[in-house]
Amino acid sequence: MHCYTHIEATSEKYESGTDSRMLVGYSSSSEEESESSAAAATDRNKSSSRKCQEEDDANNGSPARKKHKIEEQVPKTRLPLPGCLLAMFPDEVGSQTEDSSLHGGRVRSFKHERGNWATYVYLPYHPEEEFRELLEELLSLAGDHGVVLTPQEEFHLSLSKTVVLRHHWIQTFTQSLRAGLVHCKRFVCSAGRLRVYCNAERTRTFLGMEVCTGHAQLLDLSQVLDRTMTEFHLDTFYKDPSFHVSLAWCVGDLTGQMKECIQEMQRLIDDHEEGPFLLRLDCVELRCRTGNKTFRFPLEP
Repeated sequence: MHCYTHIEATSEKYESGTDSRMLVGYSSSSEEESESSAAAATDRNKSSSRKCQEEDDANNGSPARKKHKIEEQVPKTRLPLPGCLLAMFPDEVGSQTEDSSLHGGRVRSFKHERGNWATYVYLPYHPEEEFRELLEELLSLAGDHGVVLTPQEEFHLSLSKTVVLRHHWIQTFTQSLRAGLVHCKRFVCSAGRLRVYCNAERTRTFLGMEVCTGHAQLLDLSQVLDRTMTEFHLDTFYKDPSFHVSLAWCVGDLTGQMKECIQEMQRLIDDHEEGPFLLRLDCVELRCRTGNKTFRFPLEP
């Protein structure tokens, strides 16, 4: 009887303890859920508050918010331009390019500017071996008199002054030249008399060979070219031109020194082994050099 009562009491205590633990667990769970719900509500309220604040800032034109957006949109560094674009618009010629020491001491007659193209019209001369040999003798003789001459890289007879042509004029300029030359005929001219020339700036002296036959035809061509020059408000050719082929040049005005030996040099021309040397030009095509472009104008047969 006593044992039974003890067992029953133990069972009752167990049940009572179980109920107590269950109640405690239920109560704890409810409190955690309540706290979680409260925290979530608080977070939602904070998020909603921030969103409303941002909307208010945007509506009110908040400087701080706008500054933050601008800083995000503007890149920190600029991207470099592609090389192909830089090549399309080169900078003006720098001091290195203008350095006369890089061009044999030659000085520009006018300052280089972007869009300005040095332009002139001429008849080309294609030298023969006989001419080159004679030129070497002439340069050697000048050197004996203290004048160091540099031979021309190419030989031609100028029919215009060197003028400055704007790039956007090139097409209409060359069209005007072609229209003016359409009825001009081919001819032959020759040169055999040495002369000394100096440019207007007195920065270069030239040894040239002056034309002795074909002067009238050359004068007619230069007058045709002058009409185009006048149309574009450019300098026309000389009133009384001395048509010649430049053979060699030197830096500075050495006209006096050259004249001292010009007669001796002329004797080399006149006493050539096969008779007086004559430089012959077959005038079948005029050319116009503008910048790095060359235009050709064939003359009528």
